[in-house]
Amino acid sequence: MKLLDLTLREGEQRPGIEYTVEQKVEAARELDALGVDYLQVGFPIADEDVRTVCERLDVDADVTGIARAIPGDVEAALDAGVDVVDLFAPTSEAHLEAVLGTTRASMVESVREAAALAREGGVAVQFTAMDGFRTEPAALDELFATVDADWYTIADTVGSRTPAGVERFLESLESDLAEVGVHFHEDLGVGTANALAAGRAGAGKADVSVGGIGERAGNTPAEAFVAAATVGAEPIDLAVDERSLIPVAERVLDVLDEDVGTAKPLLGDEAFAHESGIHTAAMLDDPSTFEPFDPARFGGTRRLLFGPGTGAGTARKLLRRAGMEPTDERVAALLSRLADVDEEVDVEEAVALATTVGDRFR
Repeated sequence: MKLLDLTLREGEQRPGIEYTVEQKVEAARELDALGVDYLQVGFPIADEDVRTVCERLDVDADVTGIARAIPGDVEAALDAGVDVVDLFAPTSEAHLEAVLGTTRASMVESVREAAALAREGGVAVQFTAMDGFRTEPAALDELFATVDADWYTIADTVGSRTPAGVERFLESLESDLAEVGVHFHEDLGVGTANALAAGRAGAGKADVSVGGIGERAGNTPAEAFVAAATVGAEPIDLAVDERSLIPVAERVLDVLDEDVGTAKPLLGDEAFAHESGIHTAAMLDDPSTFEPFDPARFGGTRRLLFGPGTGAGTARKLLRRAGMEPTDERVAALLSRLADVDEEVDVEEAVALATTVGDRFR
């Protein structure tokens, strides 16, 4: 399954957010190293920086710029030097009326002509159906058959779809799903699940963003989707460097001055931190007891923490690691020391404490 990263474009669609050329170039290079197939760098007609970004990028991924099905938009994208013009147009009845104020036939003709113009400019073409998941499948099939594009992306523009509906919708299409991409938002918190469902149904591409950065509640998080597609019960083949997933995502967030919540899957400070006495006691022997995967697989680091919440069972194991017999006196003394720490300590520090406690009872 191909991945199109839209962190840079979707990130700037949020109120008050604007990235510099330097930020975009550095972030794009990081994402390219991860192995994403497409990098969506912006909206050329509305952002003159796209040209500068394209001039400074030397990446393996195809650089894409979005364009309305309007000649001026396409020409701006071509002038910017993108590898792919990603056309978009409303396709649902509601959006045709409210956004374009036109007929379906007129929209189809505009998209067809815009795709032809982009082809004449010597670039690849993708087409995104805005509000596609609220469009009749037959209408999409007809549109896709009419427009000359390399990919046809169906967007859940308002974030209203759930996984079962995604699968049913895609399976109802006559179009070749290997040429169909999907674009989800996290308004219902199921962007990752929706992308996985699309992959199960046979969709060939998914739009993702680092940390889920995107308008409103965000988009399918790249790191969560890659991890779930890799370790889930129904794996999806992706051409990305697993071991660099978390480090790259963290560097991209740092470059863009973006933050994520402490409990954010894979990227939050607490994502791989464990302090519960029951958890840490078991994980000292077998980390997989309370982890869905080894964080190191994706370049992350597990943190077992010890402090006031540490239990007697964990204290015994720490003492054994320190080469001490875990007598009742030593256990009590170690728990007392851990209860007094200013902040939780890691395994190495906890074992060091166990050593000093044990020495008192030799």
